[in-house]
Amino acid sequence: MAMMNPLQFLQQTRNEVAKVVWPTRREVLLTTLMVFILSALAATFFSLIDLGIRTGLHAIIGS
Repeated sequence: MAMMNPLQFLQQTRNEVAKVVWPTRREVLLTTLMVFILSALAATFFSLIDLGIRTGLHAIIGS
């Protein structure tokens, strides 16, 4: 692979970054909200599963 001129590399990088479609503020807020909600749901789900397994084990072991 041939070495690239650093200035040419920077110019190509700028051109590629200019092609990026950045999300709107609303899209960022909505996706952030969805991440928080789904994280809370997953935490609740796994907490309930853990509670069920712990209760079952206590019933079997009897401690």
